[in-house]
Amino acid sequence: MNSPTRAPRTVLVTGAAGFIGSHVTDELIARGLLVVALDDLSGGYRENVHPLAHFVEGSTLDVPLLERLFRDFEIDAVIHLAAYAAEGLSHYVKRFNYESNLIGSVNLINASVNASVHRFIFTSSVAVYGDLTPPLHEDMRPLPHDPYGIAKWAVERELEISHRLFGLPYVIFRPHNVYGVRQNFSDRYRNVVGIFMNQILKERPLTVFGDGTQTRAFTHVSDVAPVLVDALFSQEAVGQVFNLGADESFSILELAERVSQAMGVPLRVEHLPARPEARHNEASHKKARKMLGYRPQVALETGLREMAEWVRKVGPRPTQRPRPLEIPHNLPPSWAPPDP
Repeated sequence: MNSPTRAPRTVLVTGAAGFIGSHVTDELIARGLLVVALDDLSGGYRENVHPLAHFVEGSTLDVPLLERLFRDFEIDAVIHLAAYAAEGLSHYVKRFNYESNLIGSVNLINASVNASVHRFIFTSSVAVYGDLTPPLHEDMRPLPHDPYGIAKWAVERELEISHRLFGLPYVIFRPHNVYGVRQNFSDRYRNVVGIFMNQILKERPLTVFGDGTQTRAFTHVSDVAPVLVDALFSQEAVGQVFNLGADESFSILELAERVSQAMGVPLRVEHLPARPEARHNEASHKKARKMLGYRPQVALETGLREMAEWVRKVGPRPTQRPRPLEIPHNLPPSWAPPDP
């Protein structure tokens, strides 16, 4: 393997046309690194990609493409963000979930080992914890309860094994509830902040599953992207797992109220039947603070105002149609059929 102390020169970012990936790409270029930006544009937008990045439209499932990119661009670091992150929907698209989130990741790990990369940064998810009692700590044994979390946990384990057997230097992050400018707000199955804002643009009530008292800590993207890049240069972080996110939690009803305020409209809520999900998934960030100097800075109200201004400029987007369902049974009624 390459020396773990050598700084990277060329970084492959997967999911680079997506939300977090585009911000990570910006951060890398601002620090003077070369970026190969890979995305299949299934959930991202070409205009999100920094003009100085070398954009490649393609998938992590395309093994010959990955081999060519690592060879031709001499990739020496990877930040892997590409994923199909519809956690609740993953029960109904199991095969697609595992192909996209597990097999695609394994293809990337194989290529990285063969190229002796300097660092492999993987964005996992707090979904790996399942229903464990918060606050969630990195030393808890994960117990995911949906295929999305299972796939993320499997990739984490594969990275541990690849490090032990082949010396692949990796860092794992488990971010949660990230929001901000460039978030895909046309997806009705994920990203509650974007869903709420798109519903407001369409003059619809905000749909809340259950009573809305379930809580989440919402994290601005500018408090996430720089830390992923910092991990490229931290030898102490190699082989470590970090929770990443805001410390303050809000109920979904409180979020609905704050999003309505940011969008300048009265609060209108429609309650839908509860769906299977963790009631509370607040995570501890002590490890990231200690080892990486992590300090979230952006308050929810500030971040929502910024995102709301951007969303209003973009305007309403047609709801993205999901992958064809592999299992149509027990689908929450509000999820089928998709609205226009």
